[in-house]
Amino acid sequence: MSQSAGHLIVRTLELHGVERVYAVPGESYLDVLDGLHDSSIETVVCRHEGGAGFMALSEGRLTGRPGVAMVTRGPGAANAMIAVHTAWQDATALVLFVGLIPVADRERESFQEFSLSGWFGSTAKRVMTIDDPARAGELVDEAMRIAASGRPGPVVVGLPEDLLVELTDAPVTGPTAAPELAPAGSEMRALAERLARAERPAFVVGGDGWQSGCGAELAAFAEAAGVPVFADWRAYDAVPHDSGAWAGWLGYGRADAVAQGYAQADLLVFVGCARTDVLSDGYTLGFEAQTVLITADPEGTAHAGRIDQQIVSTPAAFVSALAATDAATARGARDGAWLEGRVAAQARFAEHRADASVPGALADAGVDLGIAFGELDDRLNGEAILTFGAGNATIWAHRFVRHLSPASLVGARNGAMGLAVPGAVAASLAFPDRRAVAVCGDGDFLMNGQEIATAVAHGGKPLVIVVDNGIYGTIVQHQEKHYPGRPSGTRMANPDFKAWMESFGGHGERVETTEAFAPALDRALAADAPALIHVLISSEVMPPAPDEIAG
Repeated sequence: MSQSAGHLIVRTLELHGVERVYAVPGESYLDVLDGLHDSSIETVVCRHEGGAGFMALSEGRLTGRPGVAMVTRGPGAANAMIAVHTAWQDATALVLFVGLIPVADRERESFQEFSLSGWFGSTAKRVMTIDDPARAGELVDEAMRIAASGRPGPVVVGLPEDLLVELTDAPVTGPTAAPELAPAGSEMRALAERLARAERPAFVVGGDGWQSGCGAELAAFAEAAGVPVFADWRAYDAVPHDSGAWAGWLGYGRADAVAQGYAQADLLVFVGCARTDVLSDGYTLGFEAQTVLITADPEGTAHAGRIDQQIVSTPAAFVSALAATDAATARGARDGAWLEGRVAAQARFAEHRADASVPGALADAGVDLGIAFGELDDRLNGEAILTFGAGNATIWAHRFVRHLSPASLVGARNGAMGLAVPGAVAASLAFPDRRAVAVCGDGDFLMNGQEIATAVAHGGKPLVIVVDNGIYGTIVQHQEKHYPGRPSGTRMANPDFKAWMESFGGHGERVETTEAFAPALDRALAADAPALIHVLISSEVMPPAPDEIAG
């Protein structure tokens, strides 16, 4: 039976189990939108292409399946670039469909014409254009497979406007399964021997691919083997924080005591991640240690420094292979002091009562964020999904809010601003029975705050916490270090964010004192609608330098 290429694309996505596409509509892919009209796939109508891309990225990270976004040509594609770059650097599966000009209009500088491969070629795993209607399903299947296989990442698919309406008898294709990557028994035995010989071994977990909960199994093995588990920046939901092996997260805002423990290791076993810039404090920590790299990427993309053993495997397959490894053998003659010291350092760092609140959050500076995020941690009990944009405002939540469940954190590891709100919207739609909480600064919030409208339209109910100090805090911190007393280009004027949320039909709170935060939080959590807490702090409040929080 003949169908249009646009409809064949939709049927192929259905076969791949896609439940939602995040879209900003355009006349360049009307036939795909028409195919979605009668589809089981929900079309989530977004208000900005950057928001659509971040929503798709969030769903990809939380589910392990490629998130799907659709945008139009030229300006629409430009707006979506930020999500593609984030998916590339963060190694998250994403498929972006971009409507294109008609084939006959190419190379004529026609309305909104641009070069798809020229724009995205250096920031995507593959850029392809469907130029044959009979291959539309085949190429969509290929895009989904490539996005999720090996080192996950973004794939960009061009959709010429006129080709989409052409009829084809080609069948729906796929899904083609990605190859299973698992370690050999000999590789695991070699790793066990390395662990047994090491005096100060450590696991470092990160990346995507922990949705199954395999991180808890790895942490149990690590505890039995006397090996602390560190986590990469914004990947610390990989293991439960109540594990006896949890040693803390590395990267921006980490405690000196945690970083020092990582640097003291004589064997580093990276699982799902690599020794990268942020994790290693700008390529300064952990380079002397014997190194084992375990990722699905045989090229070891983004890894810096030595590799003494490489195992090509997904985190889940590696953890499964650990079941055949005796933890006592891997422990060797090592006593418990090494593990206990690392776990204790993280525990001190994570204390969040009044006597341990972040230095600088003074009583006369508005809300004490150490206490506020301690209250949030108490209410969430480690089960919520937290989403983050960029900025110093997120550091308090990183420090004080526990993660006990897998697939419970979405943050831009590449430092992109604007992810928090659309990320939480997508989380609330994909997992309506779980609490989704966006944590962002005032600068980050207004980059994609309009996606609250998307939540309202599609029944999402995220909680958004906006920390407002009226400045781009991270940049001010750098200015004070390099150009003290000369602030420039970093101050902002903000609206009433409480009123902003209420204008969408959501629940808004404005909090100016520490004592007011907990009651406001309880009201926001009880609201049967999207909710926002506008937290006012002084522009002088900054996350402390690492040496102030040595733990």
